[in-house]
Amino acid sequence: MQRETLRAFEHEFARYRAYAQRAAAHLTWAQLRTPLNPEVNSVAVVMKHVGGNLRSRWTDALTTDGEKPWRLRDTEFVDDFADHQALIACWDVGWNALEAQLAALTDADLPRVLTIRNQPHTLTLALTRSLSHTSYHVGQIVQTARVLAAQSATPWTTLTIPRGGSDAFNQHVRQQTASR
Repeated sequence: MQRETLRAFEHEFARYRAYAQRAAAHLTWAQLRTPLNPEVNSVAVVMKHVGGNLRSRWTDALTTDGEKPWRLRDTEFVDDFADHQALIACWDVGWNALEAQLAALTDADLPRVLTIRNQPHTLTLALTRSLSHTSYHVGQIVQTARVLAAQSATPWTTLTIPRGGSDAFNQHVRQQTASR
C-alpha cells in the first residue's frame, strides 16, 4: 500500500494547520474576533470558513459532491461563536474530516474522480486545490494575527525561519542530515 504522495499532502496540510493555530494562539478571544477593517474577515471568521470548507469537501469525498447541501457557505463569514470552544470545534471538525479521508486513501486512489459543485476532479486535483485554498487562508490568519499582536504589543513568536536566521537554520538542517 503506497502512500508517498498522500503522506506529502498530510504533511503539508498539518504544517499549515499548525501555522494557523500557532498564530491564533498569540491572540486573545476578543482579538480573534477583530477584523482589521470592515472589508477584512477576522481570524475567527477565516477559521470558521476553512473548517466549513474542509468539512464539506472531505466528508464522504469519494461518494458525494464536495459542496454538501447542508453547507451554508455564506454563514461561514458570520461571527456567531458563543465562545472560544465553539470556534475550535468548528475548526477541528473540518480538519478531522480531511484527516480521516486522507488516512483511508492510498496513492492508487489519486486518479479517482470526485465531484465538487458538480464538476469532476481527480483526487490529486481536489487535494491540490484544497491545500492551495487552505494555505491562502492560513496566510490571512498569520498576517492578521501579526498585525493584531503588534497593535497590542503582544510578543510575536516567529512561525518559520526568523529574519536573519536563514544561515543558522540551514546549518542546523545540514547537521541533522549529516547525522542520519
